[in-house]
Amino acid sequence: MADELELLRRADPVPADDPRFRDGPLHPHAERRLARLLDQEPAPRRSRLLPLPPGRTTRARLVWGLAATAVVLALALDAVLGGPSAPPAVAAPRPLTVHARTAPVPLADMAALADAAAAGGSPRLRKGTHVQSWSLGMSDDKPPVTLPQERVVVWRADATHTELVVATDPRRPGRPVLSDEGGEPREVADGHVISRTTFPPMWSDAPPEGTPPHTAGALRAYLTEVARPGTGPGTAPLSTAELLDATAELLDHWTLGARESAALVRLLAKAEGLRPVGEVTDRLGRPGHAYAYDARGLRHLLILEPRTGAVLGMEDTFTEDDPAYGVRAGDVMDYRAWMR
Repeated sequence: MADELELLRRADPVPADDPRFRDGPLHPHAERRLARLLDQEPAPRRSRLLPLPPGRTTRARLVWGLAATAVVLALALDAVLGGPSAPPAVAAPRPLTVHARTAPVPLADMAALADAAAAGGSPRLRKGTHVQSWSLGMSDDKPPVTLPQERVVVWRADATHTELVVATDPRRPGRPVLSDEGGEPREVADGHVISRTTFPPMWSDAPPEGTPPHTAGALRAYLTEVARPGTGPGTAPLSTAELLDATAELLDHWTLGARESAALVRLLAKAEGLRPVGEVTDRLGRPGHAYAYDARGLRHLLILEPRTGAVLGMEDTFTEDDPAYGVRAGDVMDYRAWMR
């Protein structure tokens, strides 16, 4: 516990005037939760999570559940650094905004660009990932916010791999704080280490650990196995929500090469209801073309690199108020931004 508190004390608060964040004031329940943490007393098991969004897979349910484990860290950080005269330590991000007067680019056009970019075969597929993410959790009747996290996973030739996870600096959202240069994940400026783990050799042919194919038909079968483990070849086609969810799972394991990205864009171009909405600047400051899919209270936003079609990020935002869970239309549920 002492180490955890020292980690929290080293974190920096969000400036109150940062226009990219909406302040998230500390709920009285958080103060009680922090008191229990400081006294090392077990808290009552009363936490609850937002319901699983429509179309989410079992894998996504696990990820969504794990997001809640970061809630206590966020609450403690807010309470340790907050106070009557201090700005909140963490805050919820605003949704990405589509630039006005930008022309939407159809996914079919992006597929053609991706095919052209893949002609030379570079860059190549690489196992491992470098991703920044954020998720909304919930505790009792007030939805707290969680810290943005950045994760880099590097695989070695002997099938061992290393994972480093840090909390990003909330004052500078989107600033990379990890580097995988030189073949080892390492800290650079402004990272607070959450975990550093080296795993023993691991081999698996099953998606998403198995190598993804670089043709659209084979990749469709691969992503179907990601979304619906154990299903046979005769299973129904993936819904658009399932396809997006499986794509995120894939990118959390692999950094796609040009050919795999082109195959993926071909699949996305045929996804029902996924429509172009214009240009955005993602959370890492990169330009991208955005594609939206609305389904029962959620908007899924997919961001593609304009020249190659590589997936830069995804964001899920509530489109309806849900007073029972304390969320409002426009609240970000989660986002991921992948780096190469």
